[in-house]
Formats: sequence, structure tokens, C-alpha cells
Amino acid sequence: MKKMLSMVLSASMVLSLAACGGSGKTETTAAPTTPAATAAAQDESAGETGSQAAVSGLDALAPVTLTIYSPGNENSVPTKTILEYKKLVEEASGGKITLDAHHSGELGNDAEALQSARMGTIDIIFAGTSGFTEFYDKAKILDLPFLFDSAEQAYEVVNGEIGEKIFADLPSSGLIYLSEGDNGMRQISTTNRAVHTAADVEGLKLRVPTSQMYLDCWEALGANPVALALNELAIALSNGTAEGQDNATYHLVANATYDDIKYFSFINYMWMGCTMAANADSWEKLPAEYQAILKDQAKIAAKYSFDTIAEDNQAATETLKAAGVEFDENPDIQSFKDKLGGNDYYLRYENEPWYSQEILDEILAK
Repeated sequence: MKKMLSMVLSASMVLSLAACGGSGKTETTAAPTTPAATAAAQDESAGETGSQAAVSGLDALAPVTLTIYSPGNENSVPTKTILEYKKLVEEASGGKITLDAHHSGELGNDAEALQSARMGTIDIIFAGTSGFTEFYDKAKILDLPFLFDSAEQAYEVVNGEIGEKIFADLPSSGLIYLSEGDNGMRQISTTNRAVHTAADVEGLKLRVPTSQMYLDCWEALGANPVALALNELAIALSNGTAEGQDNATYHLVANATYDDIKYFSFINYMWMGCTMAANADSWEKLPAEYQAILKDQAKIAAKYSFDTIAEDNQAATETLKAAGVEFDENPDIQSFKDKLGGNDYYLRYENEPWYSQEILDEILAK
């Protein structure tokens, strides 16, 4: 068919040249068909046939509908990600897999949704990795400070062999690991002082999540961390209960916690993830072909979340600059690492059941 089409197009081009006033002396010489060109055409044809065969190979399988959920609102990155995942999966499966997407608290908050996913009421969940650590403590290794220099590095690590190792035992919690999305690199922003080195946070009343590992880190850096729920942060910054926060750039804008912020420093001290996982029983009922599609497209959707947050961070930076916030683009990150004692800092957790020196070494070697 392609050769016939090529002949027709060649004839059309000759007629077109004549119609456009080409002289009778104009000669049109057909390009010789080389073995390489013939092979390329055959490869392209084979690729198209293989792609069609992959979809048609699903024809014998029964269609399936799976429930997927993100607790966030419709504008949150996790919700945008599951909607992108829905599109990717349905296209890759030729419509054989339908994802019934829900969000905005429809099926409960993070903790409730994770429990529902483990029970099978929800087939696929995409939620903050910190929520998974409540029942799967091996994911706590991702809460250690200064593991990654950037979100880009985090994506490659957590969606590769290392990520698979970290979540290898997740089936014991009733879930199957699919991929790791982004929730942002944590920075530091303050109301009363610029932060360039670790010495600048000495005595700083810094709001952190209610997590012991966050408290440990900032106490070691010499700050006075204050564990507060996110909905208390804006008031705390306003009345001086807190003098700073350790959130990702876009979080300040999305959560409207920047009214009293005057300084922002890109210290990249901790990366936050969002984990996509499937209910183990639902997963085992699926044919291997469906499992492969869901797993492959989950990694693509994860990359979408990283790209989306990168865009949101840039937009948030512009918003904060317009509000008068001063940015330190190149703080002395090494001073923070040195203040913690370098990699020896991690050894304080070596007796914890989730700690793995092998996995930690692999991450730090990247």
C-alpha cells in the first residue's frame, strides 16, 4: 500500500510541476529505492502492525472498570494526575480498561481512602506517601533530609529499581506499588530573616508537619520547630507563633500561607512523594496484559505529576515575587548538611525497623 501511495504521489508531483509551468526540458528522476529505505518502510509497517496487534490482543479479554481516587480537590496535582492516568490507560488498552475517577473528598480523606484501598472499596489510590507510612514504615526512608538534590533526581530514583525495593513488601499491607509521583521539594520561607546558611535558622520558630523526623531534623539544625496542622499555619505566621515554614514553593500559594512571608530560600532539604498503589485482591484478578498496561502508564502519569509541579512552582515563584517576597536562589546548602553531620546523621535511625543502609547507600550514590 505504501509503495502504491508513493507512486501515486510521485505522479502527482510531476503533474503539479507541469501545471506550474515547468519547461519541457525539466526532467524528473525518481529516487532509487535503496535496501535501507525498503527496510525502514518494512519496520514502520511492522511497528504499526505490532501496535495494532497489542490492542487487538486484548480483544479476547473481558472489559474491566476500576475505581481510582485522589483525596485532593479538582485543581490539586494528584487529582490532575489521576485524570491524566485515566486517559493514558483507557487509550493504551483500547478502551478495555475504564478508570472511574473520583476526587475532592468524595471517598474520604487520605487516611480513610488508604484504608478503603487496602480493603478493596477503592481499586487504585494516589495519595501522599506520608500517609502510607502509617501502616508501611519502610517508606519512611524517603522522609530523610537531603536524599535528593532535585525533584528530577527523585523521579529517576523512586520510579526505578530503588523504588521497587522500598515498596517490595507493600503487598503485606494489601496494596501493590505502581509508581511514585511528586508532591514537591521542601524549602524554607520566613517572616523575619533571610536564610542563606544553616546559622541563619538558629532559634527560628519554624512550623513543621506533625512528624518526629521533621522535628528531629530542625532541632539538629538549631531551629525551634513547632509541629502544627496546615490549617493552623497562616494564623501562626500572623501572630508570631511561627516565624517560618518548610513547604514546597507552590504549597505557599495553593494553601494561601504567604501573606506574612518576606524571604524564601531554595534549600531543597526534603522531597515529598505521592504513591500510586492498587488493591492487591483487585490486582490479582486482572489479566497480566492489563497489569502491564496499568504499571507502565502509572510511571508515565508519575512523570506528569513531576512536570506539573515544576510548572506550578514556577508560577508560584512569580506570584510570591509579585507579593514582595525576596528569593535566595543559591543558598549554602552544604552548610545545612554539615550542620547535620553529613551522612552520619542518618545513623540515628539505624535501629529503626524501616532503616536500610543498603537502600540509603544506593540513593546517595545516584
